[in-house]
Amino acid sequence: MQRPGLSLPAQVGGDPQTVQRTFIVGCPRSGTTLVQAMLARHPDVYTLPETAFFEHLYADLQWRWGDHRAQPRRRRWRQRLGLMRKGVRPSIVPLLRSLGGNRPQVGRVPFHSNACAVRFIDLLDALALQAGCSLWVEKTPNHLLYMPEIEACASDARFIHVIRPGADVLASLMDAYLRFEDDDAFGGGAVHWVRRWNRAMKIHENCLGRANHTFVFLEDLIHEPDSEWARICQFLGLPPDLRLADSCSQAIADLEHEPWKRGAISGLPRPSKNKADDLFTAKFRLWLDDHLESYDNLRMKCLLFRNRTARTDRGQALRKHSASSPRLA
Repeated sequence: MQRPGLSLPAQVGGDPQTVQRTFIVGCPRSGTTLVQAMLARHPDVYTLPETAFFEHLYADLQWRWGDHRAQPRRRRWRQRLGLMRKGVRPSIVPLLRSLGGNRPQVGRVPFHSNACAVRFIDLLDALALQAGCSLWVEKTPNHLLYMPEIEACASDARFIHVIRPGADVLASLMDAYLRFEDDDAFGGGAVHWVRRWNRAMKIHENCLGRANHTFVFLEDLIHEPDSEWARICQFLGLPPDLRLADSCSQAIADLEHEPWKRGAISGLPRPSKNKADDLFTAKFRLWLDDHLESYDNLRMKCLLFRNRTARTDRGQALRKHSASSPRLA
C-alpha cells in the first residue's frame, strides 16, 4: 500500500503543498543527529526524537545487520498473512499513542504490519501540518535496514544517508562505550562494528544514483557547511535562504537516556577531535585498514555522479534556453 503525502491547506492564490517525508539513515555514530538538528533549525521542518518504529515493527535487526550467527525469526502463519508478530504490538501501540495523543490518525491500531506503517506515516504528516511545516524528518540510523518497507508505504519518501569514515565511527563508538557503558547502544566490540559499518557501506552504494536518495559525508558538512546545506535544501525542495534558528530548539533527543547526543543537538557543525588518534594503536589501525570497506571509493563515486548529473542538468538548461530564444531571420 502506497500513500502520497497529505496536502497542506492552499495559501491565498496558491496551490496546495504536499508534506514531504524524509528519513535520515546511516551507521550509528556517523553524524545523523547533527544533520537532523541542522534541518530542525529550518522553519519549514518538523522533526522528533528517534522512534525506531520500523525496527520494532519488522524486527530482525541483528540479522539485517549481518551479525555473527544471527538468524531471521521464523515466519509463522501470522507473518504470512501480513499480521504483526505476537510480541510487537506492546511496543508499537504505546509509541503511536504517545505521538498521536487523541488525534483521529491514531484510532484503533491495525493488526496488519503494512497498515500500521501507513498509520505511522499519516500520523507524522498530521504532526507536521499541525506545526505549520511542509516537511518532516524522522531520524533512526537503523532504518537504513528497513528502507524497502518504508518505500512500500511511502513511495515519495526521501532518504539522507549520512556517512563517516569507518575508523572515526569505530573510535566514536568505543569512546561512547567507555564513557557511558551502554551495552545495548555500543556493545559488541570492534569486529562486530566493523561488520555493521561494512554492511552500511554496501547498502549506501546500492542506493547511489537513485533520485530519492542523497549522501552527506560528515567531513564535507563540517568543512563546507554552506555548500552542503544548499545541496541538502535543493534535494528536499527547501528554501535555502530562509533565516535559521540560532540553534535547534525542537526536542530531538532524550538527553537523560542519550547523553552522548549532547554535542550534536545544537545543529551547528564544528570540527571535533580525532578520537582514533587517542584510542587506537598503529597495529589496530592497520587491522582496520585491512578490514573496513573503502570509504574513499564510495565518496569518489558519489562526487563523480554529482558532477555528471550537474553537467547533464546544465546541458539540458542550455538546450531549453536555446530552443526558447527567438531566432534571427
